[in-house]
Amino acid sequence: MEHWIPRFRSFLENELNASRHTIRAYLRDLESFRKFASQRIGGPVRAEEISADLVKLYLAKRMKERQRSTVARELTSLKSFYRFLLREGAVDRSPVQDIPTPKQRRPIPHVLSVDEVLALLQTPDTRTMLGLRNRAIMELLYSSGLRVSELVALDLHDIHWEAGVVRVRGKGGQERIVPIGAPALRALRDYMARRGELVSADAKPVALFLNQRGGRLTSRSVARMLDRYIQRCSKRRGVSPHSLRHTFATHLLDGGADLRAIQEMLGHRSLSTTQRYTHVSMARLLEIYDRTHPRARLQSEEKDGPLGGDASKGGKES
Repeated sequence: MEHWIPRFRSFLENELNASRHTIRAYLRDLESFRKFASQRIGGPVRAEEISADLVKLYLAKRMKERQRSTVARELTSLKSFYRFLLREGAVDRSPVQDIPTPKQRRPIPHVLSVDEVLALLQTPDTRTMLGLRNRAIMELLYSSGLRVSELVALDLHDIHWEAGVVRVRGKGGQERIVPIGAPALRALRDYMARRGELVSADAKPVALFLNQRGGRLTSRSVARMLDRYIQRCSKRRGVSPHSLRHTFATHLLDGGADLRAIQEMLGHRSLSTTQRYTHVSMARLLEIYDRTHPRARLQSEEKDGPLGGDASKGGKES
């Protein structure tokens, strides 16, 4: 495995054009399994000698230590690695091919109401340059449904001002064009008018969003910034930059947008990934119905029976 893992990395980088985050995760997963297998075997690990039972033993151990989603990704890493080895002729079978992926519980994403979004967008102090930047960041996240990693990767030339669109580089290097709403464009223009305050005289950074040192803003910085604003204007917990992406999609769906159009704007490869927002909308619809319809819960019937008396005692028909 020590011989093939570096070649697998080259395959991910050059042929699959995988993101740095994906490559890092896959290699970390493979190294974790290699160390486990080496301890069990008592020596160097030969990829062709790995059995399905050994992999299952490893996954069972990891299920006690990690979340199901992490274990599922580790199995995906192993399956990808063995598909690569089969293609290269290094093995003649895959010990992981028939191992099922652990079932995951998919929680409903956090979605803000329109009023909550508007309150959040009004929170930054736009009298300051950083307030203008932060307002522009949140406006763009909500207006265009970007991943935070996509947002911080934006360069100046990615915003097409006249067309009102942004060019986004998504997962796997895939590019897409996404519209920008008028309020977000205004917020971006206001930020750009003072962006130079973050730039030293001899520097010409291409990154759209800069930190206080004039460098490219990071995803973690955006998450911390948003968390501060959420604490100021709401008691909600678990709201992240990705929550604005979920909110973007859900509000489009609530407004009647076509699911395929939402898929295109989000950059999802599979429509099934986008379809989970239909479940979000249905959950919100049922919540509203339950809260507002006078006979949604039929509490009096549940308590007293259909005729207003105690149903358990029975009654005479008239």
